[in-house]
Amino acid sequence: MPEHLTVAHYPALGKFSAFVDGEEAYLLYHPLSGGVLDFASTFTPEGLRRRGIASAVVREALEYARQHGCRVIPNCWFVKGYIQRHPEYLDLVTN
Repeated sequence: MPEHLTVAHYPALGKFSAFVDGEEAYLLYHPLSGGVLDFASTFTPEGLRRRGIASAVVREALEYARQHGCRVIPNCWFVKGYIQRHPEYLDLVTN
């Protein structure tokens, strides 16, 4: 995770986010039945891209899923790619 980056979880909004330089990078998810989280989309403002911020947000969301016994559906292309690069999270993936 980039230095001094805090990822916050907003369950009521279905969102994990990080604020950097007054801008927000986030992952939106939808809780489904049976403890499944649909990781629907991510967004990182252009000025924050290629700094590892989106990866930090996704990693935090995946760690949350693991700690809470949830499975994930990686519908977002960025989340899919992150899991492919970090196979230690493959056990969380479901259809």
